[in-house]
Amino acid sequence: MGNNERRDFRGLLISGISLDIDSHESEAFKIAASEMKRAGINPARLRFRVYKKSIDARKKSEIKFVYSVIAEADEPIRADEARLAARRIKAISKEGIEPIFGEERMSRRPLVVGMGPAGLFAALILAENGYAPIIIDRGDCVAKRCEINRNFIDNGVLDTESNIQFGAGGAGTFSDGKLMTRINDPKISYVLRRLCDFGAPEEIITAAKPHIGTDLLVKVVDGILAYIEKTGGEVIYRCRLDGIRENKDGTLSALTTKGEIPCSAMVLAPGHSARDTYRMLLDSGYMIDAKAFSVGVRIEHLRADIDRALYGDRAGDPRLGAAEYHLSDTTADRGVYTFCMCPGGQVVAGASEDGGVVVNGMSNYARDGLNSNSAVAVSVNKEDYGATPMGAIEFQRKLERLAFRAGGENYFAPAQTLGDFMDGACKNEPRRIMPSYRDGKVKITRVDEIFPEYISDGLRRGFASFERKIEGFAARDAVITGVESRTSAPVRILRNEEMSAVGHSLVYPSGEGAGYAGGITSAAVDGLRSALALMKRFAPYKE
Repeated sequence: MGNNERRDFRGLLISGISLDIDSHESEAFKIAASEMKRAGINPARLRFRVYKKSIDARKKSEIKFVYSVIAEADEPIRADEARLAARRIKAISKEGIEPIFGEERMSRRPLVVGMGPAGLFAALILAENGYAPIIIDRGDCVAKRCEINRNFIDNGVLDTESNIQFGAGGAGTFSDGKLMTRINDPKISYVLRRLCDFGAPEEIITAAKPHIGTDLLVKVVDGILAYIEKTGGEVIYRCRLDGIRENKDGTLSALTTKGEIPCSAMVLAPGHSARDTYRMLLDSGYMIDAKAFSVGVRIEHLRADIDRALYGDRAGDPRLGAAEYHLSDTTADRGVYTFCMCPGGQVVAGASEDGGVVVNGMSNYARDGLNSNSAVAVSVNKEDYGATPMGAIEFQRKLERLAFRAGGENYFAPAQTLGDFMDGACKNEPRRIMPSYRDGKVKITRVDEIFPEYISDGLRRGFASFERKIEGFAARDAVITGVESRTSAPVRILRNEEMSAVGHSLVYPSGEGAGYAGGITSAAVDGLRSALALMKRFAPYKE
């Protein structure tokens, strides 16, 4: 190879190193070193660290850990690209964030609307770089949200402003804290690192399917918000955005339940359940598109059954933890898939509107609960609801109200054994597997009667398909609970290449609620992208 084919690399990634789970990670480093030597690089000058670690349980009798290892050095690593490619060694992207600061002066502080992952990370990077943001949310702080949620579980008293969907941390606070994402962005490493800075377990940096758990995530959210205040930001709870006025002096005024808040620019990260915000934006002339989404139910199995089905004799090994799955079936026109799988978790009440029942899932860090659950959801096409933003919202809302009625109009959730659901009957009470929603506050009924026929048929097809992939998935005594209607935002607030709303250059729609993300990590990354776009235009705020 000629020297013209050699170049410098800051780090190299060696993937697909498969080892028995009894092996130490140092064995992965030895294999990585050997691969580097074959690529013409002296491994003696390199440092090795684990980049990702995953479980390969395709053969239950031979479960493996699969490592990806990064090789780094104090000086750039000079290597031949062709030899690296032959060994399937890749260059790693630069980690970290380097903001570009604009020159336009901010006469007012920037405002971040929403304290979900997108809003939190937008406010965090703005605060650290001297922009002194104000961040608002219609809901409460984490501690108050926990108290309100407990009251709803025990007594069925719903607070429509502060609940599982609204408040510090957003909907993700009461979830498994799953951080897996399918996006490929160097900012992911930044997000994971910052979460660790505020108390998340260090293992999320290297786990292929990282999670934090609700019990730890609440502390992380508190820590981020306290740091935003410490670095010049302001946090305001119980402050709902009801309107946006564009002023003649080139600023904005946020019209809120706590009065008018002037700002030079706004990161709008409302979360996927802020239906009144969507309505306000539509009435104000913002361009919003309807999009496809999905709806379905939560299915619960015993955690021990899922662990055994996936790990065989290794089930219960603490190195493997509680078993996870992600399943899909695309054999028909409508896809069916599992979503937000919560090992050792529980089904939670996600209602945010009077007269609606919504289910979601969560687990704590240990994932040691009796049941494991996941959403099983069927695709909903735009044509199913008229392809309009409000049509999408009303489609979700109608299902939630039907579930409320089927549950007895007291926020009990409709539930059914899977065997009865598959048979189109309602004959059996749960016995071996007990529903966990609101500590068992369910009504056994025909769940299929809540959905349009094509959703119920899709669910039945999905359950049968998933049984062929995981033995026992369609066990007749598994329990389903409905409705899972908030899998993603049903709309997208359109934005341009500068990340601002089309026709509204000072408003930066962001995150899952704006239609640009699908989970905690991707929402956090999108919040960073929005904040960086704002910073590229404006200089840091000075009074």
